[in-house]
Amino acid sequence: MRRATFAALCLLLSLPAVPAMAERETLGFGRLFSNDFFGDGRDRWRAGSYSFSIVRGPAWNGTRPDTPGAILEYRFRNDILQPSDLDNVGSEDRPYVGALTFGLHTHFADGPFEISLGADLTAVGPQTGVSDVHEWFHDIVDAPEPQVAENQLPDAVYLSTTAEFARSWRLSERITLRPFFEVQTGTEDLLRIGGDLILGSVAHEDLLIRDRPTGHLYRGTEDDRAFGFSWVMGADYAYVADSAWLPESRGVARLDNRSRVRTGLHWQIAQDTSFFYGLTYLSEEFEGQPEGQLLGSLKLNFNF
Repeated sequence: MRRATFAALCLLLSLPAVPAMAERETLGFGRLFSNDFFGDGRDRWRAGSYSFSIVRGPAWNGTRPDTPGAILEYRFRNDILQPSDLDNVGSEDRPYVGALTFGLHTHFADGPFEISLGADLTAVGPQTGVSDVHEWFHDIVDAPEPQVAENQLPDAVYLSTTAEFARSWRLSERITLRPFFEVQTGTEDLLRIGGDLILGSVAHEDLLIRDRPTGHLYRGTEDDRAFGFSWVMGADYAYVADSAWLPESRGVARLDNRSRVRTGLHWQIAQDTSFFYGLTYLSEEFEGQPEGQLLGSLKLNFNF
């Protein structure tokens, strides 16, 4: 995994040297909000996240360019991970984590393969202010105060890399099958294999970006010629070699094997209006976690 990190970093550092194919423009914005309130309704474990992407490049014609760095994605993500009992400061459950992530990713093709490479800087701890915002929001909605944030992971900054290799098979005009393989290093070191299926009239020719917590493919670009619905399904399995979110020093032991199963609905209502709702089942991530959890994901896009 360290070799994969080094290779991805070398590529990303070389991107400014890639000759510009044309003047860059903003090709689209991708976003996805996930929370267990929209899933099983329980405030626990992987409680919430928000992913936001700005995609820039010379053009988008429905297929990835064959030049790394021609299309760049600037990514922001916020994550909250927490114990199941927000009142128990000394909980032996997983520790509280408030994380802010900023990253640079590139998406390109090599023959039939779709490749995404990226690097992210993730800040955790009280320095991020995530726990303060969390406490403020819970106070507004009269929810239990997250007292466990008093014992959150300390201030730190992590460098992470991600490499995904996928292949899209367009089985028909309305069906796309997309198996993938992924390597992550940094906050969590893991290998993942899985696949996604798109059934319907939209999202087949968009730049699809994988949400890190749920695995959902959200749309970084939106084809303004396709309207209607697409039902999506996906599943994957991961082997986890290390996790900064589950340190042994906190008395919590990670599980080496994880799985996710997801489904959702894309709805392109009009040229500048789209909607997505999805559900994801996450298997247990640490020893002593009594069950998996169900997250809901939501996107409502209006561009006027």
